[in-house]
Amino acid sequence: MQGNPFSRAAWKPAEFGGRAGLYILLVVVAVLWGAPLMWMIVTSIKPESEIYAYPPKWWPDAPTLEAYGAVFQRFPMLDWFRNSTVVATITTLLTLAIDALAAYPLARMDFRGRRAIMSVIFATFLLPYELLFVPLFLGLNSFGLVDSWFSLSVPASANAFGVFLLTQFFQAVPKELEEAAVLDGCSRLGFFLRILLPLTKPGLATVAIFTFVASWNNFFWPLIATNSDETRTLPVGLATLVGGAGMSMKQSVLMASSVVATLPTALFFLVMQRHFVRGIAATGVKG
Repeated sequence: MQGNPFSRAAWKPAEFGGRAGLYILLVVVAVLWGAPLMWMIVTSIKPESEIYAYPPKWWPDAPTLEAYGAVFQRFPMLDWFRNSTVVATITTLLTLAIDALAAYPLARMDFRGRRAIMSVIFATFLLPYELLFVPLFLGLNSFGLVDSWFSLSVPASANAFGVFLLTQFFQAVPKELEEAAVLDGCSRLGFFLRILLPLTKPGLATVAIFTFVASWNNFFWPLIATNSDETRTLPVGLATLVGGAGMSMKQSVLMASSVVATLPTALFFLVMQRHFVRGIAATGVKG
């Protein structure tokens, strides 16, 4: 009965108590994390009169999608949504390509200055991104690239975190596998594209999730680099929406706009979560 969760050994009091405590903790954390999200979604479908009802109701008597209609009719939500999707997608794809190409020689090759280059790249962790905004804006403005998808996606398309994470995954692939591929006539580029990248999908998925979510939620740089609804992203658009309407905005409309801005990242994570969990579990593991 080894490995059977229903065997007597699996139900020892101490072990059962530890598992029960862990499950209870996970349930509590899930409730604390999910309750505000559920309240936001439910509030977005409540009539305005029920939002301020006391005692508060978790589910409205007459659910309505009127707030979502108001969001898309009164504001350029589709333009903001499109811009955020395009910028986050371009940023994610460019980050995966650049970080993977940078991590490969650092992880698989031995050359002079390798450690120094790694130290410089990883030292950028200590550099606040906000310090680069002024020179970055001046440089883009001098080439007429401000207020464009280029200015929103390309400057954020490489980061030390992705290089570090992919370096760990690439180092975990046995060198014997690469040597065997070379003996079979495979080039370095062929090994990189056909063997290394497929074997490190969890790492690529982890970098993709972090990059997509960070790009989607980025507020400060898009606020500086955009000045029109044609290029404005969702976080900046929602800020201008709330700032312009002030206290006159209905709470249901505000919650509906927040749901529209939040759900894409949640869905993206749910789709990629299997690879994400594998990536986090395997980070730093060699052999």
